[in-house]
Parts: sequence; structure tokens; C-alpha cells
Amino acid sequence: MSTTSLPSPDRAAELRTALLAAGFTADGLLDLLGAPAYAALARSETVPALRATRGSGDGPLASLVRLFLLQQPEPYVNAARALPVEAALADGWLRREGDELHATVDVRPYGGPDGEDWFIVSDLGCAVGGAGGIGSREEGVVLGVGGASTTLAGITVRTPVGSALDLGTGSGIQALHAAQHATRVTATDVNPRALDFTRLTLALSGAQEAELLRGSLFEPVGEATYDLIVSNPPFVISPGARLTYRDGGMGGDDLCRTLVQEAGAHLNPGGYAQFLGNWQHVEGEDWHERVRAWVPRGCDAWIVQRDVQDVTQYAELWLRDAGDHRTDPAEYARRYEDWLDEFEARKTKAVGFGWITLRRSDAAEPSIVVEEWPHSVEQPLGDAVVAHFARQDYLRDHDDAALLEARFVLAAEVVQEQVGAPGAEDPEHVVLRQNRGMRRATKVDTVGAGFAGVCDGSLTAGRILDAIAHLVQEDPVVLRDRTPEAIRVLVEQGFLEPAEG
Repeated sequence: MSTTSLPSPDRAAELRTALLAAGFTADGLLDLLGAPAYAALARSETVPALRATRGSGDGPLASLVRLFLLQQPEPYVNAARALPVEAALADGWLRREGDELHATVDVRPYGGPDGEDWFIVSDLGCAVGGAGGIGSREEGVVLGVGGASTTLAGITVRTPVGSALDLGTGSGIQALHAAQHATRVTATDVNPRALDFTRLTLALSGAQEAELLRGSLFEPVGEATYDLIVSNPPFVISPGARLTYRDGGMGGDDLCRTLVQEAGAHLNPGGYAQFLGNWQHVEGEDWHERVRAWVPRGCDAWIVQRDVQDVTQYAELWLRDAGDHRTDPAEYARRYEDWLDEFEARKTKAVGFGWITLRRSDAAEPSIVVEEWPHSVEQPLGDAVVAHFARQDYLRDHDDAALLEARFVLAAEVVQEQVGAPGAEDPEHVVLRQNRGMRRATKVDTVGAGFAGVCDGSLTAGRILDAIAHLVQEDPVVLRDRTPEAIRVLVEQGFLEPAEG
């Protein structure tokens, strides 16, 4: 594990003021570098950004980009135009070699959801979009912002809460988000360097301090409970625990299972726990049932599988992540064999990736939805998560008779598509499609399309079905009997919303 000392956060506010004054923000980077070079940084390609900063001369913003984002040496005289250099040297943000300065950490501008200018601090070369990309095999390395980080931040429920827990905080991204809507934030990590980086991230971003605790899973918080728990855990299913930031050190998907199962006891009533995770697809076993069994008692759950990789794709992904493809070919092949041996021993044929959301409801009949949705969605989805569980509550409280007496409205973002041969009198089928949130699509029959089309909250579902039965010359009793299940699906998936009042 790296023992490099990290900067002091004591004068982070002074440094933050200088960074903002120079325009070292997400928007400022885009303006300076241009869209192609800015996008290239996200692929860990730095040449376009270096060219852009050379074209911008020795201005404060270009100097900061070279120092903190590209980790290039910068002349003292240039850096002094952008920073309180002596304070930055004294506090350890910079080190000096002759007339040149070097950054000691990666500092990356990060735009908050409401336009906040934040900064994520991580190890050199280990911010996604930083000089070296991830590709580090040092055990204690602390990464910056990655796709998984932003995904979790986007799906997290952002209602005001009293307490929030960021479990496995890393560089503190989730804790930073939580600090905006939680009175008290606790962040934990098994890696003490991660806690130090979280402290720097919060300080440099102007956020409230968090309670920082070292330890694995829920061990450091004892029996404490929270209104919100978030975690982007080290979920990679690997042979051994080489890298702290990604390898959980438990066999197979046991770390994710343990995290989910233990979360229920640490949630306050009505609280949410939201995780990213991997799970095994095991021969002879339904993956839906595998992850369903993880859900703790007293909790509703919404589990969405976003991607599946066969074991060879999965092994190659994480071997490249660690930079093993750049090692000796024989060593790479040996490690590849280790991964495949591990999967074969566990009868694992593929690995799923997705989101897990728990809500402490203490319902007698919990709602557990496990589904696959690999299609594009519209982030952020926090409000969509809240709406999902509200719909589950509604359906749990309404039997078929109550549904027929209820009034519904078609969700505002839903459009109808008719699919059929050109010139045909009737469509082959009708599709209802959402343009927001999960962007679901569902095929409905003529009755379903007609029902959804007239749901404006003025008539009960039963009266609408009676009118449709008259139009299609069907027995209204039969139609009322067979339609509630279809209504439930449309409500559950958000196509129909209960009318207010």
C-alpha cells in the first residue's frame, strides 16, 4: 500500500478560492479544451488536452490543468499566477523540483447536480480522465470519478434526510453528494488513505465535514442506523483480493450479498439503501432468484440488471483495468487462467452488473422487483426510484376491485406508437413508450391502448372498461375480470398514475 503523505486540508478554502477564480471548473475546462479534447480525457487520452493548453499559453487555467489534471511539471512563475503557491507547497498539494512544481494529488473539477463547482481529489494518474487512467496495480490506490460513481450518484434518492452513510467511500464522491441533503454524513472505508482523500474532497469542495470511520462493511458503525445508505463497493468477482478499490476479498459475489443482507438492520423506517453490484450467473440457477434471496426482511427492493458479461469478457475487463495486459504475456496468461479457474470452480457462466435499492417498509408482504433493463435511461433517476416505491405501496393497498374504482391519468412523458404494415387498416400492435426516466416501452392490445388513451382522471377504470366493452361488443363483466392485471402492470411500470383527489 502506498505510504505517500497526503496534503493537509487546513487551507483548502484558500486553495478553492484560487481554483474558482482561475475558472478551474467543469465548464471552464470545456471552454478551454474544447469538446473533443475534453471527451478524450474521459478516455484517459491526454495529448489533445496538452495541445489545447499549449495553445492557451501560460494563463492560470492552462497552468492548473497541466498541474492537477495532466500531472505535468509547471514553472513556478506560471503556477504563482494561479495559486497561493507557498501555501500549497507548505500544505503538501505541490512539491518543488528546482524552478518547477509538481502536483502531489489529482484534482479534478466535478459539476454538482445543481451547478455546484466541486473537486474530487485522488491519487496521481488515477482519476478517470486523469493522466494515466486507472490501470494501477498498487494495492491502496484511491480512484477518482468513474462511470460507476456517477451512475450511483444519479440513481440515489435525494430527499432531505437526517443521516447518511457512504460505505466504502473511496475519494468521497457519494459523501459529497450526500452532504448536500443530509444533516449528518458518515463515510467508511477499509483503506485509511481513502478516508484522507474523502476529507480533502469535502474540504476542497466547500462541503460540510463527515464522520470518517475505518473498517469493512458495517463493522465500523456498530448498530447505528441511517436514513440513507449508499455504496459503490469493491464488487469485482476475482481470484483473490489484489486491489482494495475493486476486490472485496470474499469468494464469488459474497461481498455484495453480505452488504445487501446486513443493510436492512442499519436502515431507519422509510430509509433507502442503494448499491451497485455484481452477481454470478450460476449453471442450473435463476439469477433472479439468487439476488432476490439477498433482500433482508422488512425491506422492499428494486433490483435492475443493466449488463451481463460472459466469464471471458469479465476477466479481460478487469485484467485490463489493472494494467495486466501491459505485463509479460506469460504472466497475463497465468492471471487469465486464475480467473477462469475461479469461475469454473463456482460453476459461473456469466456475471451480471446492476443497481440494488432497498427501502425499509416493514410491510407484511414486501415488494421485491427483480428485472433486466439494459436499455438507455435518463439520469438522474432518484425521483424515479421514489416514484417506483410509491407505486408499489399503492398497488399493495389496492386489490382488483379497488383498482376498478380508481381513476388514473396517462403519465405526461408517454407516447403511443402503432406498428404495422404500410396501408394496413389496423396496426399489428401498439407500443406505449416513456420518453423520460427508465424510458420503458410496453406492447398493449387494442383494449389496453384504448384504456390508456382515455385515462385523464375523470372516469373510474371500471367505467372506462364498460365503455370499451360496448364499443368492441364484449361482455363487460368478462372485460372487468381480465383487465386489472394489465392495469397493475401499467401502474407498476409508471405508464399510468393514480389521479389525485
